[in-house]
Amino acid sequence: MSFCELQGKSVLVTGASSGIGMQAAISISRQGGKLIITGRNEEKLAETFDRLEGSGHQMIAANLIVDEDRDALIDMIPDLDGVVYCAGIVGPTPAKYIRQDDIKKMFGINFKAPVLLSAAILKSKKLKVGASIVMMSSVVTESPYYGGALYASSKGAVEAYTKTLALELVDRKVRVNCISPGLVNTPLITDPAKESNVEIVDDSIQRYVAKYPMGIGEAEDVANTIVFLLADESRWISGTKIEMGAVIR
Repeated sequence: MSFCELQGKSVLVTGASSGIGMQAAISISRQGGKLIITGRNEEKLAETFDRLEGSGHQMIAANLIVDEDRDALIDMIPDLDGVVYCAGIVGPTPAKYIRQDDIKKMFGINFKAPVLLSAAILKSKKLKVGASIVMMSSVVTESPYYGGALYASSKGAVEAYTKTLALELVDRKVRVNCISPGLVNTPLITDPAKESNVEIVDDSIQRYVAKYPMGIGEAEDVANTIVFLLADESRWISGTKIEMGAVIR
């Protein structure tokens, strides 16, 4: 058996149409996992699906903040050995410009979606004993940047939820952890204008890069850690946040 083998394990990956979610799905398939990938953009999701190794994978387009989509997803998925939550947005906005709609959108995608999907999976009893759940946070909860109040707050909520969920599921030997990456070279960071019209955002990100003596990470760096947390080799790790990126605060 190779290190971090996922042979025969069924793993659901959200946000699999791009960035970390796409790479996580690809890396899991290379280790023998059976993927159920989901995302809002069916065309991009298909691109990820075509890059998966092995067979028996599923692709389900869904908007996880829509109740009907979430219910339909639950009906279509098998019993799960792992869940990886990669769907998320940045949408940087300085504090004085934050609107109610901004809060609803940011927390809806980054926090509400994984919380409600987790609840639905648990209620449907589709999470196997000994399964692993991987949440996605960010170093911005500890290392703030200009315009990141909403994003950091939504990820702080994810971290608190991770610890509580880990406690509630410990009797079923289900592990729950979150990864807290620094800047990663994905569309979420490289195309900030798609999420915000605030011109200062790009300059803020460039200044933030200076905090990374080891450079900006790649999606594969994070995916490798996701694979480890899904594998049996991490069976003694739960309720933990793993920081990545060697950021200087």
